[in-house]
Amino acid sequence: MDKKKVAVPLVCHGHSRPVVDLFYSPLTPDGFFLISASKDSSPMLRNGETGDWIGTFEGHKGAVWSCCLDTNALRAASGSADFTAKIWDALTGDELHSFEHKHIVRACAFSEDTHLLLTGGLEKILRIFDLNRPDAPPREVDKSPGSIRTVAWLHSDQTILSSCTDMGGVRLWDLRSGQIIQTLETKSPVTSAEVSQDGRYITTADGSTVRFWDANHFALVKSYNMPCTVESASLEPKLGNKFIAGGEDMWIHVFDFHTGKEIGCNKGHHGPVHCVRFAPGGESYASGSEDGTIRIWQTGPACHDEIDTVGANGPTGKVKVTADEVAQKIEGFHIAKDGKSEENKERNDA
Repeated sequence: MDKKKVAVPLVCHGHSRPVVDLFYSPLTPDGFFLISASKDSSPMLRNGETGDWIGTFEGHKGAVWSCCLDTNALRAASGSADFTAKIWDALTGDELHSFEHKHIVRACAFSEDTHLLLTGGLEKILRIFDLNRPDAPPREVDKSPGSIRTVAWLHSDQTILSSCTDMGGVRLWDLRSGQIIQTLETKSPVTSAEVSQDGRYITTADGSTVRFWDANHFALVKSYNMPCTVESASLEPKLGNKFIAGGEDMWIHVFDFHTGKEIGCNKGHHGPVHCVRFAPGGESYASGSEDGTIRIWQTGPACHDEIDTVGANGPTGKVKVTADEVAQKIEGFHIAKDGKSEENKERNDA
């Protein structure tokens, strides 16, 4: 095989259990960031471009199933098997608030305006917390027909989306009425649902099928059968001309959006792939696996000498962002000049 066509990912170690969710922030003045959720109970924040570890959010007492960052990447949220969803300061690692639930929290999402947090889980209740009044009781939408697996916001926070663990379909709820206004029918439970960056498409993965829906009229636009059962799929955000899917065969498949033809396949994980997401600029994408690693892949062909592996304690190869630049953004975490990661001495945890 031609050397230039061999994809060599940035390998991000650090989690001790499977990585089950990934979320990229939008592009901010300080670059973009990647947060990961793992069954090891400790979400991690990384530089989205280099994969460098920035900090670990410590405080959950059970597996973390979901994680996200707000629009400005100033706050993080996580949903856990310890029956809580937590809000974190993404600059210092401090826990800002913990929202108690009565069962496992499988999904969480910040509203576009960053004022609200949506959660869902085994209680079959969608909860909306007002982050300006975190001690106030949340608004509850309790008509979900099953245990909630995924949640998302769309239509400028006027509509919420949810899928269930034990039944097919994606339900779209009108926030004002709290009623289901549309159900996108799928054969199998939807394990991944992503609203495209431009708000045009909803990308879903169910069983061995990836589907693309019109996010405004809810019509099915494309449906492609995958070579194996896939758990996650993501549409390239800038051109929308390709998408990625990952699942039980441990590979990350790249497909042409318009034809469904497979145009790439990246191998490297040693366990099923649980989550895949494109970076906000589309230049790279990340995958999280049962093997406990995150791999960041370049979208275009890359030579071996262009990409180096990131080790468990920080970068061992080239980094595109200097330690000082990252430290300016992350005040409570410090990346030492030798590339090793260490927490600010003023903080005992993150």
